[in-house]
Amino acid sequence: MPGPQSHGSVLKRRTGWMVPRSGQAGPGTGQAGPGTAQAGPPVGRLRRLATPLGILATVTAAFAYVGTVDPNEPGHYPVCPLLKITGAYCPGCGGLRSAHAFIHGDLGAAFSANAVATTGYFLFAAVWVLWLVRAWRGQSLRIVLAPAWWWSIGALLLIFTVVRNLPFGSALAP
Repeated sequence: MPGPQSHGSVLKRRTGWMVPRSGQAGPGTGQAGPGTAQAGPPVGRLRRLATPLGILATVTAAFAYVGTVDPNEPGHYPVCPLLKITGAYCPGCGGLRSAHAFIHGDLGAAFSANAVATTGYFLFAAVWVLWLVRAWRGQSLRIVLAPAWWWSIGALLLIFTVVRNLPFGSALAP
């Protein structure tokens, strides 16, 4: 449907702001009239920020738990099923130890436990900041990768998995 949707005498834009058709501010329009001040951010902005902030809260809670319950001590976390059955390290093996070291500020230990996971923490932070800024501005976050990028990421993970399970790649093993 082209253009904004009409709802009575008020147009609702994609950003969630209500704009009157006549250009004058009125009650419930999301714009302050002459001589009035708005109490805070519009509901649309709070709604847009809810998802990225909820994701941040969830990730923070998970990292806080891993930071307090040491995965280096046996019995706290289940063993990786692939490692238990085959004895081979998957791309995620060492991820909890990596997160624990990352939370405690030991980037060297985090990187040696799982280099891909540690790189992923920084990548997640960058994408999350981009998402938050775009949500604040009322823009959607659309990250579209060409199939070649997805194949490259898959190949990188496969190479990482194979190399960390070979004798010469033992430095990549957790």
